[in-house]
Amino acid sequence: MDIQEFRRIILSHYAEAGRDFPWRGAAPWGVMVSEFMLQQTQTERVIPYWNRWMKLWPEPAALAEASMEEALREWSGLGYNRRCKYLKNSATLIASEWGGRVPDSLEALLPLPGIGPYIAGAISCFAYNYPSVFIETNIRSTVLHFFFPDRDDVKDAEIFPVLEAALDREDPRRWYYALMDYGAALKKLIPNPNRRSAHYVKQSPFGGSFRQARGKVLRALVASGPGGFKEIGNNSGLEEEELYRVLEALKKESMVAEAEGIYSIKN
Repeated sequence: MDIQEFRRIILSHYAEAGRDFPWRGAAPWGVMVSEFMLQQTQTERVIPYWNRWMKLWPEPAALAEASMEEALREWSGLGYNRRCKYLKNSATLIASEWGGRVPDSLEALLPLPGIGPYIAGAISCFAYNYPSVFIETNIRSTVLHFFFPDRDDVKDAEIFPVLEAALDREDPRRWYYALMDYGAALKKLIPNPNRRSAHYVKQSPFGGSFRQARGKVLRALVASGPGGFKEIGNNSGLEEEELYRVLEALKKESMVAEAEGIYSIKN
């Protein structure tokens, strides 16, 4: 596939069928919130959460001043609650060390809690139009479809040179929107190209998982406040052995604190 032809196809599709989301064109903090919420979560599910969060906490300092319990209450239903903790901790650092301004460079973004290469690249690009090179599921799908149509076990290391060559350095924000939107549309028409990636992992069922049990405990603590082991068990519906494992894991993750047998959300 010729790079110029690839660009033409992707941008043509975007001009005709590009998607619109409330965080596209938002201030850097709004972009950052969206990137944390969108990890492993369907875009349509994120919209009402993002709208509500931006009304409650329109800047990092506002979220930094909120309690973790408040943040988790508003996050409830999005799943992967550690993302909420990382976002709040990042907001605290941005408010205290960056004057409330979301950093614009990869070097400054990467040390923030919960931020890896993808989120750092996405924030720098979508918030500041910086020509980062990064990859996520829809971007990967698009490149696999056009450049590796007959290959399995394709590594991201093979995809990054394509992204580097195709990158629109004058308007990288628009280019990545277009790549993502093409990949999202592609998945509705053909079998998911990501299955041919060397990094593809089929997500295990949520029902009955340890992740679901973690969520039950956190919801119980948010809804009823601090409580003892037995009380949390009654409110979460978990058996003693599983509840013990969950509470120990949440303490190690600094999501939950324990004092004299009483468990609470850790700020």
